[in-house]
Amino acid sequence: MVKIAPSILSADFSKLGEDIKSLEKYGADFIHIDVMDGMFVPNISFGIPIMKGIRKITNLTFDVHLMIEEPARYVEDFVKAGADIITVHYEADRHIDRTINYIKGFGVKAAVALNPATPVESIKHLIPNLDMVLIMSVNPGFGGQKYINYCSEKIKEVKELSNKYNKNLMIQVDGGIGKGNIKEVVDCGANVIVAGSAVFKDGKIEENIKDLKGEF
Repeated sequence: MVKIAPSILSADFSKLGEDIKSLEKYGADFIHIDVMDGMFVPNISFGIPIMKGIRKITNLTFDVHLMIEEPARYVEDFVKAGADIITVHYEADRHIDRTINYIKGFGVKAAVALNPATPVESIKHLIPNLDMVLIMSVNPGFGGQKYINYCSEKIKEVKELSNKYNKNLMIQVDGGIGKGNIKEVVDCGANVIVAGSAVFKDGKIEENIKDLKGEF
């Protein structure tokens, strides 16, 4: 089953609580929370206080994407703030295997993200111990970018590794996905789709989620 994980980076922050309740009402599966530190990516978003606040108003899975340097330093804090899945970037952690085990030690799911130009081969040996792989299909830091086409091949590569080593692996894709290309991404093997602009566009959350789910 394909899951939709709206990125609240594209929500209307003047009514964030209302938007999150709408996501839950209209069929979102995860809440994708992009945490950016201005170091690993050229942007700053939000962190633990926002998470704690919205955790009180929804039971949806909190899918926390840490686009930060030395992510292991903050794992426990994000767990305490309500994270259900924590994703760290392969490129941001010198000791990625240790960090994965550290995350799982808190009883939450662990995922690794790859930037567009990072080869899938880099995480081959991690696949059996992961709950999810996130393929970035844009360079992280800003919403509204165009999907990078070669990432479709990377999704297929992760799917092959999943079939071989971990059939329960979630394969998430983030960046430039909308009604026009979501089917292609799903057909390549993705089963968790992050969508920001495509979900929150024009404030029509119900209609936009319905349109995305209607494509697969």
